[in-house]
Amino acid sequence: MRRLSDIVYNQHPLMLPSDTTVKHACERMRERGVGSVLVTDDDGRLIGIFTGRDAVCRVLANGHGAEKTKLGTVMTPSPVTMPPDKMAIDALRLMWDGGFRHVPVAKGGKILGVVTRGAIKGCEQDRLDEERELWEHMR
Repeated sequence: MRRLSDIVYNQHPLMLPSDTTVKHACERMRERGVGSVLVTDDDGRLIGIFTGRDAVCRVLANGHGAEKTKLGTVMTPSPVTMPPDKMAIDALRLMWDGGFRHVPVAKGGKILGVVTRGAIKGCEQDRLDEERELWEHMR
């Protein structure tokens, strides 16, 4: 079983200020090959998260223009974070229960990275599948 620190080791997450346009954020996400942007304040503190799903559901589907819409108006504010010493299975459980796919990893207010469902494969995913199956049988 892996700790989150092993997954985000040496990661440089995409971080942008809240006044960045959705268009610019999406371009940066494409360039970096990532599915989320950590939205930060002037002091580099995490204030929100913006994902590809947000681009579709909160911007495009609502008829907002990506060129003018700012991240601060369409991000998920105050996202749930996890410390790096937690296990990957804990992050998978949190994502499953919360219905999201990205969890920022932070320690002492410092952003270390982002863990995603796709980054956690193998035994952790198998274990979560087994747990979910057991819960379904108990209902």
